[in-house]
Amino acid sequence: MRSATRTALEAVRETLAELGDAADLSAGVEILSAGRTIAGAPQLLGVFGDATADADGKRALVQRVFASRSDAVRAVLSAVVAERWSSHLDLLAGIEDAGIRALARSAGPETSIERELFTFETAVRSDADLELALGTKLGSPEQKAALVERLLDGKASAQTIAILSALVQQPRGRRIGEIVRAASEIVAAEADQVVAVVISAAPLEHEQRDRLGRTLANRYGRTINLNEVVDPTVVGGIRVQVGGDVIDGTVNTRLQQLRLEFAG
Repeated sequence: MRSATRTALEAVRETLAELGDAADLSAGVEILSAGRTIAGAPQLLGVFGDATADADGKRALVQRVFASRSDAVRAVLSAVVAERWSSHLDLLAGIEDAGIRALARSAGPETSIERELFTFETAVRSDADLELALGTKLGSPEQKAALVERLLDGKASAQTIAILSALVQQPRGRRIGEIVRAASEIVAAEADQVVAVVISAAPLEHEQRDRLGRTLANRYGRTINLNEVVDPTVVGGIRVQVGGDVIDGTVNTRLQQLRLEFAG
């Protein structure tokens, strides 16, 4: 992440924090919807993403274009357009980040959005037809959102459904798994947590999970959410991914490394 975008994200997140309870479920949905509107209007995106344009003028344009949206939504969008972003795509990512964080904040402590997102990703990963239906460029955004809503109706929180429905409508060139993982990381970060994906040949025992969680928490200085993926092809050992960090101690990887050494 480039420095301009990093600074812009921090400013938008501060605005979101200042809004408090006003940044509720409805606001989160509207922020994500506004992001799709801006993405679908190249001229509007060009103005909002122009680092040389007058910030007050861009904020005034937000008030006109999104006059029907709530005060909280317009406050967040005004904060977004007033900042300097490294690219237009980063600006859209900033709106997405704000919308997801607003939805995460609106959930009660009994709701585990991150866990629901992981469950959805696992289901998609194991169903090629579903992955194709959600990832194809041929289907309309509205059809994809409707599919998500049908699949998750009564099985996930309103926040999770809102996040996924919005993301499948605006993938920005990303695969469905990448989209969901990015959303999971945002949700976890909003709760000051870190997501760790653990791949092993068999489910971890309770003691193993606790030990691994403590080790990772000490390493990253934050609470760890462990998401397990069982993959018999790893043979033994585990592979842990935390953001861009990968700790690979699987037998399969070590065997591959040995083969390469012998081949060399």
